[in-house]
Amino acid sequence: MTDAPIPAQHETGSLRLVILSIGLLLLLASLDQSIVSTALPTIVADLGGLDHLSWVVTAYILTSTIVAPLYGKLGDLYGRRNTIFVSVAVFLAGSALCGVAGSMMFLIIARAIQGLGGGGLFVLALSVVGDAVPPRERGKIQGVFAAVFSTSSVLGPLAGGWISQNLDWHWIFFINLPLGLIALVGFAASFKPRGIRTKHQIDWWGAITLTLGLGALTLLTSLGGRSFAWSSPPALGLAALTSVSLIAFVAIEARAAEPILPLWLFRMNVFWVTSIVGFIVGAAMFGAITFIPLYLQIAKGATPTGSGLQLIPMTLGILTTSTLSGRYMGKTGKYWILPLIGMTLLCAGMVLLTQLQRDTGIVVFSLSLVMVGMGMGCIFPVVTTAVQNAVPRETMGTATAAGILVRQTGGALGVAAFGALFSQRLIAGLGDAAAILGGGGQLGPQTMAKLSPALQTQVATAVIDAVHPIYWIAAVLAVIGLGFAFLLEEVPLVNRMVPKTE
Repeated sequence: MTDAPIPAQHETGSLRLVILSIGLLLLLASLDQSIVSTALPTIVADLGGLDHLSWVVTAYILTSTIVAPLYGKLGDLYGRRNTIFVSVAVFLAGSALCGVAGSMMFLIIARAIQGLGGGGLFVLALSVVGDAVPPRERGKIQGVFAAVFSTSSVLGPLAGGWISQNLDWHWIFFINLPLGLIALVGFAASFKPRGIRTKHQIDWWGAITLTLGLGALTLLTSLGGRSFAWSSPPALGLAALTSVSLIAFVAIEARAAEPILPLWLFRMNVFWVTSIVGFIVGAAMFGAITFIPLYLQIAKGATPTGSGLQLIPMTLGILTTSTLSGRYMGKTGKYWILPLIGMTLLCAGMVLLTQLQRDTGIVVFSLSLVMVGMGMGCIFPVVTTAVQNAVPRETMGTATAAGILVRQTGGALGVAAFGALFSQRLIAGLGDAAAILGGGGQLGPQTMAKLSPALQTQVATAVIDAVHPIYWIAAVLAVIGLGFAFLLEEVPLVNRMVPKTE
């Protein structure tokens, strides 16, 4: 089943309903990424397992990354409407399982199931925009969706902090259920299928080898040098599995009749450059969102709700520049300058974050987050709109999914690597205090309140020293991304629909 582009005469009616329902679906997926951040210290204090903290985030990102190309292809082949139904159903099932989790391992597995559904929401929602909106107008819509993401970045940490502080952290997952049902009903009512069914081949072997390759790479990045030595058999085994799987994936994609990740995309300047830029932004974004609440709650003594409030400047930065970027692209049909501005701002913001101390004032801290947010807001609308504009419509879903795969891979590897680095440096910095805190596994706001002032200072210093390298690495990545952004070719955005070839 395939979906037809929305006719122009329906733009004032059906198109608005489509955009509204898609916005709700994106809110559903993005809210779940951000709502966990401020609750992580509370979750760790309840379930233990500080060394597995990053996996609460990584599990979701990793599985959503792996299935993104598959959802994109299924949406291209069988229609986005039914595929979105499946995606939302799996996501809500995972949310329910997260809500009843009683151990860290159970929560991580449930988050992985959530990701299996959430990976389809981003890909299919953005692909529907490609079906319904002319290329030159997509920048505006992508700017609106970036604003939706920004709204969730405010609501998520605030809701996560308030719920974990006043109710129970399990409810941060249960809240997805009513929101998901509302979004699903709205989408079903507004987006209609063409009703045409066609037999196609699904690249299952490509999906399997990609899953093995990315999974092994993320495990190696997260556990190598910490849970086992880099030269140990587990590390060498994961490295071998990564290499063999990814080589096999490339060989399969080169021969597949309908590959989930067409290799010809990597011959397009717009695709490979925006993929590198997206990879870096993904790593920087998830790194910032994951570890800033730890700094605020442990080093600064903020409540979970308070730490959510202090993330608002980053959201305002994303909201402002994503909206302006969308309008700029809609008015001029150009986008080349935006990633350059974005990477510069992102680098500056990350450098400021490397200077965080226990006595850092709210003005300096807010300025750091504003710059990070403004940088990401300049980049978000470009990396999707530019690719959708450069590819044929019949491969739009696949190309969109491929771009998201690379961006989410950056996020998954970034959080895994940063989490391993943070945990290792934190435990080293705690010294003898690590035993009192259960090896750091019981580190949380409630535990901090029970410590002596001297021990609180030691723990706060250890947390600050552990987060500094994360932002230095992110700053260096932003400089590298800036260099690649100069290579981006600009394909003018046209104010018409790309005709579909049958």
